Amino acid sequence: MKHRYIFVIGGVMSGVGKGTVSASLGRVLKAKGYAVTAIKMDPYINVDAGTMNPVEHGEVFVTVDGDETDQDIGNYERFLDRDIYKTNYMTTGRVYQTVIQRERNLEYEGRCVEVVPDVPNEIIRRIEAAAEESQADFVLVEVGGTVGEYQNILFLEAARMMRQKDPDGVRTILVSYMPVPPSIGEMKTKPTQYAIRTMMGAGLSTDFVVARSEMQIDQPRRKKLSFTCGIKEDYVIGSPNVPSIYEVPLLFEAQKFGESMLESFGMKSKKRHGLKEWEAMVQRIKEAKEEVKIGVVGKYFSTGDFVLSDVYLSVLEAIKHASWAQGRKPVIKWINSEAYEKDPSLLQEINELDGIVIPGGFGSRGIEGKILAIEYCRKNHIPYLGLCYGMQCAVIEYARNVLGYKKANTTEIEKETPYPVIHLLPGQDQNIEKGSYGGTLRLGAYICELVKGTKTFEAYGEKQVKERHRHRYEYNNAYRKELEGAGLISSGVNPELDLVEIVELKDHPFFVGVQFHPEFQSRPLHPHPLFVAFIKAATQK
Repeated sequence: MKHRYIFVIGGVMSGVGKGTVSASLGRVLKAKGYAVTAIKMDPYINVDAGTMNPVEHGEVFVTVDGDETDQDIGNYERFLDRDIYKTNYMTTGRVYQTVIQRERNLEYEGRCVEVVPDVPNEIIRRIEAAAEESQADFVLVEVGGTVGEYQNILFLEAARMMRQKDPDGVRTILVSYMPVPPSIGEMKTKPTQYAIRTMMGAGLSTDFVVARSEMQIDQPRRKKLSFTCGIKEDYVIGSPNVPSIYEVPLLFEAQKFGESMLESFGMKSKKRHGLKEWEAMVQRIKEAKEEVKIGVVGKYFSTGDFVLSDVYLSVLEAIKHASWAQGRKPVIKWINSEAYEKDPSLLQEINELDGIVIPGGFGSRGIEGKILAIEYCRKNHIPYLGLCYGMQCAVIEYARNVLGYKKANTTEIEKETPYPVIHLLPGQDQNIEKGSYGGTLRLGAYICELVKGTKTFEAYGEKQVKERHRHRYEYNNAYRKELEGAGLISSGVNPELDLVEIVELKDHPFFVGVQFHPEFQSRPLHPHPLFVAFIKAATQK
């Protein structure tokens, strides 16, 4: 089949929403009857996102087939409402690793291997493989960072080579910030003009410009960009700040972005009014007035004076999806678990919330504060949902304060703990001994069998589910009989390894901990059932 490629490139500055632009345009094209997928190209030498510090890079999103990727892959899944696979994610490190391995295997037949064209050719091979695997009519290819960054030059060269080979099958979008300096009070196009010239220096012209700003671009500036880019005025698309990113596809549709893109390829829409379900969802968001207050207890919240919400992006989105489905407006409070360690009296603030979520994480910093928060939720009947590390902390808390094993811990924190209720997965000790950390966690989707009569079974409504994992430590079955006897129910188990995946309490409004990451499978049109059950309990507090 014929695949068409749309490269989404950043200008001026990063972090202005290339991922949202890619996902939103993808949603619009899907609504017009076409099969769409999206690719993220990260310029880092890291082989995957798994070893990147979340404070620097944001959330690590795990695909169903076990790849640790950039958070934009999660946005693609949520907007396109389809699974995105490891073939759709690449880094500079991953590309070079493949090229070097091929050279070692004599797959270049002994010739000299060069940065150009061999590295761009590997990038192109990966893009085309992802298009073929997804059987996509359109492939959105997001280039991380900005056009002016040296490390992106090989990705831009790949785009240039693809366009040279098939001019009718490749389009480019420049997503550029349009500042409105307070001292001037006027939207300025000059930074975007410089970004366009930088693209031209890489051998690429832009077909569309998405103007990101605090406000909608006006006609004089649209006209100026049209002139300097040599594109139609209709191909300059305004993307002002909106209350919810889920409004962006409707914003694009109102400007006929999808129709213009199809027109540029000589194509027409196959379907009319394909955004009706999306419009209804956005309307529910706008109509939600009654609040549900959820506390997220973690430790990766800040860098200097700035709060980094991207660290737990999928968790936040899953809370929103479930809240909107209940007609509630989510109000999320950031709670630094280290504050509870310094001053346990601060735990009283939990009474003002409707529920608490403790997301995944690693390491000892802040863990005792998390355990204190869990104990407070358990004793005061406050709805609690623990994800991955949040589940492990719940098991530790229960062992300490109900079984009386005051020194119970995870061997991740205390190797010689006398009560290792959380311990290393079989085989992981070899990875740690070798210092092999990248890509060696338990990753991807695994089966979980649910126990009838439990809250989780009621939430899912089915006996067997598949959920995505990212962890190295696990519930220790040596303590399972004691914990269950004391009231901590094992309501979900992986049948292949007999690993406890879900724990819960019976006489509690909602106290559930899961070893997996349900947030990775929550989507705005299909909220995750566990988050829905949690929010329902929170609204009845």
